[in-house]
Amino acid sequence: MLTATANTRCHKQFRARLPGLSALLGLYRQRRTLAEMDRQRLADIGVTPAQAEMEAKRPVWDVPGHWRR
Repeated sequence: MLTATANTRCHKQFRARLPGLSALLGLYRQRRTLAEMDRQRLADIGVTPAQAEMEAKRPVWDVPGHWRR
């Protein structure tokens, strides 16, 4: 069983690894916008429709690797 101090320390370490709610909301909006882009706009940013679809279907909690510590 964890002591209160150890439990608090573990909780803080866990929270430090999670992106903020505003970051997750921004990621959700970016993925939604990506899903709505037409082929020409996707080509302008160098993304294929298949890549855009795959990224847009990822769950919001599936964050980029550089967000994880």
